[in-house]
Amino acid sequence: MLGGVTDETPVLPLPERALDTTAQRPWPVRVLAEKIRGYVDRMPPVWVEGQVVQFNNRPGSGMQWLTLRDTDLDMSLPVTVYSRVLSFLPNPPAEGDHVVVHAKPTFWTKRGTLQLQANQIRAVGVGELLARIDQLRRVLAAEGLFDAERKRPLPFLPAVVGLVCGRESKAEHDVVVNARARWPQVRFEIREVAVQGVDAVRAVSEAVAELDARPDVDVIVVARGGGSVEDLLPFSNEALVRAVAACTTPLVSAIGHETDTPLLDLVADHRASTPTDAAKRIVPDVAEERLRVEQAHRRMRGAVRALLDREQHGLDAMRSRPVLARPASMVDAREREVVHAVRTARHCLDAALLRASGEVGRLEAQVRALSPASTLERGYAVVQRVDGHVVRSPDDVATGDPVHVRLAQGTLDAQVTATIP
Repeated sequence: MLGGVTDETPVLPLPERALDTTAQRPWPVRVLAEKIRGYVDRMPPVWVEGQVVQFNNRPGSGMQWLTLRDTDLDMSLPVTVYSRVLSFLPNPPAEGDHVVVHAKPTFWTKRGTLQLQANQIRAVGVGELLARIDQLRRVLAAEGLFDAERKRPLPFLPAVVGLVCGRESKAEHDVVVNARARWPQVRFEIREVAVQGVDAVRAVSEAVAELDARPDVDVIVVARGGGSVEDLLPFSNEALVRAVAACTTPLVSAIGHETDTPLLDLVADHRASTPTDAAKRIVPDVAEERLRVEQAHRRMRGAVRALLDREQHGLDAMRSRPVLARPASMVDAREREVVHAVRTARHCLDAALLRASGEVGRLEAQVRALSPASTLERGYAVVQRVDGHVVRSPDDVATGDPVHVRLAQGTLDAQVTATIP
């Protein structure tokens, strides 16, 4: 009896499929390993692209080993290649090279590892790399990652600058020294990471994300002091470009020199031709700003002085006018005009009255001459009948009729005694 199983206990066959395994009927490790190897052996050879991150070159050995890593993600596979395959290459692959491998996947059951058995290795040339970068550039541009509307303005005076650069690099020195020479109070948060090789994309992306998450960092600078096309490939990597596009903090790309244009320059908010140029862009020059302040102060003072002079000149011109030099002169002139007008009016009135008085006298004389009273004063009388009718003829009255006689100094009542035609 062993493990609760007697000699009489029947031995069940192992399950044929993985779905049929149970806790009571498991597969031994060797069975699973053989199953995996059988599955992998059915896979055809495949062309695989990647970057060589480790190469164990053993001269005199018939087999060589290298590690092929994905250019975007942290994934790798071991590759074995016969030395005779490498002998057909002009130069053996070196760490960091981009290669295309034609290999058959194999599974080693003893170690439980998957690897590739290569029968061809081809180096990816610079022209092909540039063509791929150009294709990626067109794809990202179509997505709008390089649009000017996405660009954020740089702060005028950042308190903290995030700097992503190589370890003890010349680019770090150029940015920090030139920035502090322009504005000594600027502070830096420096992240020294790999800016070349297989770890550059991951390291730079993580550093940018870390600095972007800090609220005190006002601007981020990614700096590197140039290099060959192969050296600058990480800065045209799609994963890094998208990580920078997702950054909310303004970012300055200072990769390489004037002629170097990795895709990071296109997605960044601002491109600096060199790390020194980046330092000039992120902080103002304190001497230049002071000079501008002084110039502005002088211009403002001159403008105010010119305005005061112009207004003073206007006041002087106003004060020099007679009406302001002697305000009573305006009243005096009006007074003289009023006096003259009164005199003229009086003269005209006197003349009019004189003319009217003469006319009245003339009319009075005429009236008096034509008045019946004047006739009566000359000895004439007016004889009226009782009914008031004026007697103009003896025939108007009869003998014995009473009459009324009006004289110049009074009236008389009389009676007609006789009528003489």
